Amino acid sequence: MIMEFYSNGKLFILGEYYVLEGAKVFALPTKFGQYLNVFPLKTKTLSWKSYDADGSVWYNDEIAVSDIISNNQSSDDKVRNTLIDILHHAHLMNPSILENNGFLVETKLTFPRNWGLGTSSTLINNIAQWFQIDAFKLLQKSFGGSGFDIACAQNNAPVTYQVVNNEPVFEQVNFNPTFKDQIYFVYLNIKRDSKDAIANFRKKQKNLSEEIKQVTQMTDELLHIQDLETFIAFFKTYEQNLGEILETPTIQKELFPDFNGLVKSLGGWGGDFVMVASEHNPTEYFKDKGYNIIIPYNDMIL
Repeated sequence: MIMEFYSNGKLFILGEYYVLEGAKVFALPTKFGQYLNVFPLKTKTLSWKSYDADGSVWYNDEIAVSDIISNNQSSDDKVRNTLIDILHHAHLMNPSILENNGFLVETKLTFPRNWGLGTSSTLINNIAQWFQIDAFKLLQKSFGGSGFDIACAQNNAPVTYQVVNNEPVFEQVNFNPTFKDQIYFVYLNIKRDSKDAIANFRKKQKNLSEEIKQVTQMTDELLHIQDLETFIAFFKTYEQNLGEILETPTIQKELFPDFNGLVKSLGGWGGDFVMVASEHNPTEYFKDKGYNIIIPYNDMIL
């Protein structure tokens, strides 16, 4: 019997970094995601093959079930070791899956792997579905992180997300702005290590209790913004405030100071996609600067 699982990708819109300190934040699941197909085998191995969006194989390996059970990370292959670690913790949470079985496993991304829409979070959520375990707990035991991306993986609508007493609290919300045709996502192809970004934030931060309250309030306010002008001003204020905490110029000031509208970093500041909002279609502006992947809101967001 073939088992198929699917998880949504994610874009972190409001509250990056602050979510780690307990703020209520806002994120959007994407129309792009990742499939995981599982076929039982009689051998005691996992035959693993991972496909990128273009159909190319980006990872291919044979892993002994015994290596997963013992968490044997003796290889120099970081992808293999990370995969073994995730599967090991999944096994500890539900030992029955690998007890008497091997499997052929195929993962298939529907977005290019370098886009940063959640290759890891969609994998963790898919594995959690396969093992019938809590994806948030699997994330904490393996990768770590706030868990907002797992909430996106599991929901087909915008979500607010907050960590309360070390537990995820999230709900689907209505976010359907009349001006969404004037919102775009532009791929910068600049990689940022999220762990480094988080470490930098924590190194620079002061007591952020007031900022946490403000971001939680802004998350609620965002859902009621009715016009593009207010939306742009809202996020420019947010970006400026976060930039002061990070002691880092905003991505708009750094790369697009002449742009008439909003350019907002998403997730780890300065990497992967930015959210763009403007009165006029910004495609030519960004293409002239060498950024050729410009995705309208309705083509990106569920």
